[in-house]
Amino acid sequence: EELPGLVDFTVFLNMSTEQEKILRSLVRLDNFSRKTACSAVYLHPCLKNIQNVEGKNRDIAVQKIDSIIKSGIDIKVGAKAKFIYNLLCLSEAAGEKVLVFSRYLNPLVFLEMLLIRMKGWKPEVHMFKLNGKSTQEQRDKAVERFNHSADAKVLFGSIKACGEGISLVGASRVVILEVQENPSVTRQAIGRAFRPGQSRMVHCYRLVAADSPEEEDHKTASGKEWKSKMWFEWNELCSNDDFELAAVDISESGDRFLEHEALRQDVKSLYRRYV
Repeated sequence: EELPGLVDFTVFLNMSTEQEKILRSLVRLDNFSRKTACSAVYLHPCLKNIQNVEGKNRDIAVQKIDSIIKSGIDIKVGAKAKFIYNLLCLSEAAGEKVLVFSRYLNPLVFLEMLLIRMKGWKPEVHMFKLNGKSTQEQRDKAVERFNHSADAKVLFGSIKACGEGISLVGASRVVILEVQENPSVTRQAIGRAFRPGQSRMVHCYRLVAADSPEEEDHKTASGKEWKSKMWFEWNELCSNDDFELAAVDISESGDRFLEHEALRQDVKSLYRRYV
């Protein structure tokens, strides 16, 4: 009750023609391969051949991403990349900070390199990151500087590495890059900003690729979340509507960022969660 509040949106974004074409070519892959490949394309089609890998292959993937960024890309054909970029521009102008969470590392590397090239932002000054390979010292330093530095703009986090115990109240905007099969993982990520010490209203954006396989993933995750809420939060004063996503007219969302043309142009539909 002492917090200013939380607004939790699910944002369905229209994919570009180039993204749709690539996604159609991936439907025959097995479920796991499809999800990993599609998640990269949802961000930007230039990532279609970049695999989410670890170890030595991870360095190769990073080098490929660096080469792609340096060769120049059109951000307009990547719906999620464009949304995040524009959100960061609006947040910078408003003096707000942003958290971007992903289940994969490559999308975060891509976004970091993109911002270095397009906005001249510097790692450890304007941008910070937390993942499973970060030492405790690195994590503590990143959290401290992100929360308290006036230069900090965004923190990129591996959603599973940023669980309980990390306070990122310097941020007031949270982006969940992909649908998470376990709803509690998403809630924990949002809880990095929406927690004691937060002085601003927190806005969360769960991004979903419209008319894509990710919509099915969203339905599955929403079903799990609905059942959990009904089991633990239902009482005689509740109805099913209290636990359903509510469709929102973007012009009446109450979020000045979403109502800005830079963000709303690719939004197909918008929903708000009961919190």
